[in-house]
Amino acid sequence: MTAFDPDVTGFDPDSSDAQPEGSLEALIVRVEAEIRELQFPGFSLDDSLNLGLLLVELGRERALPIAIGIAKGDQVLFHVALPGATPDNGHWIRAKQRTAARYEVPSLLVGLRGRLRGGRIEDNAWFDQSRYAAHGGAFPIYVTGVGAVATVAVSGLPQLQDHDLVVEALRDILGSALAD
Repeated sequence: MTAFDPDVTGFDPDSSDAQPEGSLEALIVRVEAEIRELQFPGFSLDDSLNLGLLLVELGRERALPIAIGIAKGDQVLFHVALPGATPDNGHWIRAKQRTAARYEVPSLLVGLRGRLRGGRIEDNAWFDQSRYAAHGGAFPIYVTGVGAVATVAVSGLPQLQDHDLVVEALRDILGSALAD
């Protein structure tokens, strides 16, 4: 899978235009399937480093202006900014990671579910946009039988591309972990 495949669902969370009917629900189903798929047998500091370095490699190969962050609670396990990333990307990483950690689902899914009734989660007074971001790019790292143990996030691309890049890297790392 590439970092962005616009034909997967047809839903663009960054667009204010009318979306194809059923495309929001289809994207939600896709992300929920990714959660079920991306369950690790364990996740160590070495795994964190390997995941971060893979994202760096993908970002460099594709000349992506991204920042990458992996955290376990308040502990930063990996953080890097590639050429073109801005200081704002660090803020977005932290806000998306807080969202993924709080809800224990990808930050994209939090935003998508908020749209099911026609609004956005950000429109609710209780959603603190200074601390949280319901935009794609942060994904919990799930350990089978344990749950979410950390988060990985990318910032710098449109949110669906951020999300898809993280999923691509998680699939690769998980495939390597299961092959060992």
